[in-house]
Amino acid sequence: MELSALNGRGLVLIGCGRMGGALLQGWLKQGLAADAVHVIDPNPRADLSDLGISINGELPADPAVLVIAVKPQMMADVLPRLTVGASTLVVSVAAGVTLAAYEQAFPAAPIVRAMPNTPAAIGQGITAIVGNAKAGEAETTLARALMSAVGRVVTLDSEAQMDAVTALSGSGPAYVFHMIEAMAAAGEAEGLSPALALELARATVAGAGALAVHADEDPAKLREAVTSPGGTTAAGLKILMDPHGGLPPLMRRTIAAAAERGRELGR
Repeated sequence: MELSALNGRGLVLIGCGRMGGALLQGWLKQGLAADAVHVIDPNPRADLSDLGISINGELPADPAVLVIAVKPQMMADVLPRLTVGASTLVVSVAAGVTLAAYEQAFPAAPIVRAMPNTPAAIGQGITAIVGNAKAGEAETTLARALMSAVGRVVTLDSEAQMDAVTALSGSGPAYVFHMIEAMAAAGEAEGLSPALALELARATVAGAGALAVHADEDPAKLREAVTSPGGTTAAGLKILMDPHGGLPPLMRRTIAAAAERGRELGR
């Protein structure tokens, strides 16, 4: 679907921080006209008005799409101020806030929850979406088009999967960034300079991630291809893959904790 189709009725974006800004940049590149965008944000970026985007002004009565990109803790204050009807698609990118909560605020509207992640800032994100009963094929297609502007999109079977998605891919970039920190610190401990250790860690994670995405192989096969029996990689993996104190149980606890926090936010 071409986003230029929204230019007539317009798109309202509530919150234009890091994620909202990344989405907006992607939409403009995909053909959404700047003068069709209406942004509500208490601290808007200075360049938005230069682009011809309406900032904190009067909203269209019947926009094609309302996108909510504020933190979940702000939702109780934001939702009562918004009103849309059955012909406006509501898309939320807030973690933890359930479809039921949005249905209370917008009882007639088709609603889609979306969970992108921060690589959306460079067009390399992945977003999971799920809609309510009023979100049919046309609305789901529109939501996919909006989120495809910043990366890949997957559709969930049910909303029950969203907390796991949030914990895995939504929060996942932070886990990877911390892995880079930890790898660099370990390199320093073995005698590398801080700058060199960080450069090596960054490039290794970025390259391995790109290979994992583009190679038509199971990650386990890619790991095995690097691992010579009795070699240096095998020695390191013996520690990392320890079933009791290694990465698998640690990652399981990490994602479980994030998923539980998502469920708490939705209560």
